[in-house]
Order: sequence, then C-alpha cells, then structure tokens
Amino acid sequence: MSLLDFRVPAVLLRIDRNPFHHGTLGAVRSLGRAGVEVHLVADSAESPVSRSRFVRHLHSPPPPGSGPRDIADTLRKVAEHIARPAVLVPLDDACAIAVGRMRGELASSYLLPAMPGVLPEHVADKADLAAVCASVGIPHPQTLIPDSPAQAAAAARRLGLPMVAKWSRPWLLPPGSGLRSTVLVGSAGEARELYLRTGQAGSALLLQRYLLPGPDRDWFFHGYTDQCGTMRASGSGRKRRAWPRAAGLTAVGCWTPNAQVRALAERLTGELGYRGVFDLDFRHCGATGRYHLLDFNPRPGAQFRLFSDTAGLDVVRALHLDVTRRPLPQGAPQAGREFVVENYAPLDAVRPAPQGRELAWYAPDDPVPGRAMWALWCRHVSRRLRKRLRAAATAPAPPPAVRLTADPSLNDDEKASSR
Repeated sequence: MSLLDFRVPAVLLRIDRNPFHHGTLGAVRSLGRAGVEVHLVADSAESPVSRSRFVRHLHSPPPPGSGPRDIADTLRKVAEHIARPAVLVPLDDACAIAVGRMRGELASSYLLPAMPGVLPEHVADKADLAAVCASVGIPHPQTLIPDSPAQAAAAARRLGLPMVAKWSRPWLLPPGSGLRSTVLVGSAGEARELYLRTGQAGSALLLQRYLLPGPDRDWFFHGYTDQCGTMRASGSGRKRRAWPRAAGLTAVGCWTPNAQVRALAERLTGELGYRGVFDLDFRHCGATGRYHLLDFNPRPGAQFRLFSDTAGLDVVRALHLDVTRRPLPQGAPQAGREFVVENYAPLDAVRPAPQGRELAWYAPDDPVPGRAMWALWCRHVSRRLRKRLRAAATAPAPPPAVRLTADPSLNDDEKASSR
C-alpha cells in the first residue's frame, strides 16, 4: 500500500525546452509508481517523457520566455481541469521562482511548502547567493560584480585567468542570443565584451575565481526540508563522470556520504529558513581542502533519484507526503548506489553495480521512454554532425582566439538547456 495520498494529484511544471531532461522523467515515475495521478505541464513535442505510462495527462506549457503571470495563468487553467487541490512540483528555476512570486494566487489550487515566496528567487540569483554565503560563512568562490567594461577587464588581474563568468539570473537569458549562463573567460578582453552584453542578458555579470576541477572534486547535495525544518530524503553525491568530459553534467554519480558537505547544506538551509526541495553544487578546493558552494537550485536536481533510500523516499515523494500532511517513512541511506544517464555513459550503464544503480531513462516497468530517447538521441547526434561537417567545409580558417567554454561547475540543468 502506498504511503502517499493518491487522492491528491501532482502537477509537474517545466517551461525549459529540453527534450533530454531526465529529471522530469524521474519525477513522473517516482510519483506515478506510488499511485499518484501525474499531470505534466511541459513541452512534449519531442520529449520521450511524454511516452511514460505514468503520465495521466499532458498540458501545454506557456511559451518560452514567459513571466510569472503567464505561468500562473497556465497553472490556473490546469487547476480548472483537475478540479481539486494538487501538489505542485516546479522542475526548473524559472518555474520555482514564478511559483514563489505567485504563491498567494496559487494557494487555493495547489499545495506548496510553507516558505517565503521570495526565497527561491533569492537563492537562485547568483549575486544574492554570493552575499548569502558571505553572511553565513559558507565557502564560495571569490566573486566580483563589475559595473563598467573597465572593471570587468580589471577583474582578470584580481582573480587570475581563466576566470568564471556567470549571469546573475540565467533564467532571463533570451533564447537564441548565444549567451550561456556560465562560461570560462580566458582574457580581459573577453570579460569586457561579455559585460557589454549585460543589457541583452537581463541581469548582472559576475566574475569568479576559477577552482580547478579534478578527481573527486565535484559534489552535489540533494534534500527536502519539511515544515518543521528537518532535512529529509537527503544525501551527498560525487560526480564520477561528466558529459562532456570535465565540463559537463553528471553522467555518472555515486551516493557518497560526506559529513562536511552535509554540514554546509544543513547550516545554509537552516539559516535561510528554507522549506522544500533543493539541489546544491559544490567544488572541493585542492589547495585549501574546503568545499565551495557553486549553485543553489530551488527544485529537484536532474539526478535526484540517486538518493532514493530503502523506504523508497526521495525528494519528490517527500514533498508530496509533507504538504499532504502524511508521515515520512524512515529509510536507510543506500551509500554506493549509482545514477547513470545512458546516452552520456552507455558503458557504465551495463557494468556491474554491487550497491545498486538507477538508470535515467530505462526502466523495466516503463520501457517506452528509454526506446524513444535512443531514437531521438540518434537523430540529435546526426543533426549535430551534419551541421559541423557543413560548417567545416564552408567556413574560412578563423584567427587564433581563446574560446569561451562551458564551466565544469555549471549545474546539470543549465548544461542540458544550453546544448
């Protein structure tokens, strides 16, 4: 018998147009397997997620670039269709922020964690996050916010090269602009040029000291903080393989207990009074031994299913149980468990996993999305190869230049969205 109240449906909300977002499928399966009626508000034109047998109903999302009002209007129509209160699960930062802003308007139709509505936006804003870390003593890469092109160029002398450039509010970046939420900058001139695009980006440019990647240096922490402030369904994970290598999302992650990372997560969420699902990214500094917080994502991370304990509790189920006032079961952590995204790490998906493994796409009880993913992935790779071959055949030889590259600290959902 399910511990979840299956009389209360769930609405999963995502406006980012990324057909390969495996975290959405994880949320669909987690709740659907527990008997919850799942409504998905997302772009389903190509996404394999729409093929899951656990999706009860698909709803069209608001158009790209929609603001909180548009998102709230869409959710109101969904609520009219469902005709009873539902648990709302935002799956990207823009949705989490919009739901926070419109909390009062949505409260009559949706069950939400008891959290100040401004908090998701506060922690997702990278400039605000730097200030929060400074105020509560959480290690964070040295960060400068230039207010002129000259200051942006001068930051290279203070921070060293390469340095990391981030837009404070990456969810505001206009589609098709060519701007990426996070890049490595190799010269003062590149920093100056990025600053000149601040108006187009819609938020401030941040420049950060670059912490070198390396074995066992990239960590993440997922959890749910309940209405009493207790952290549940939580765990620390180590990124074992990335795609692309050394500069990409988590292709293989392992549940690895880390007392220092846990203590930082508990201190930060406690100081903020945070309630709900969160996903934190850390980089271990080899020189100082400290773990620096890179990102605070106020929603489930793409690999949240890694942290499913022996009672089957994960952050999405914890959210549903908590807001419907049901008890959360006490399960044991499954340290050593792996999470593998098959299209990025196919060999790891078939190697022995003594402590257990969660695959992002394939599931014996829901096989169609996995097959659909491979068909879509083959078309995606073929299109990219043809595009590159055409460009190589027609483009003149470029002058030598330092290329802006994705930063290894870029969180998984931002990386997936930028491709």
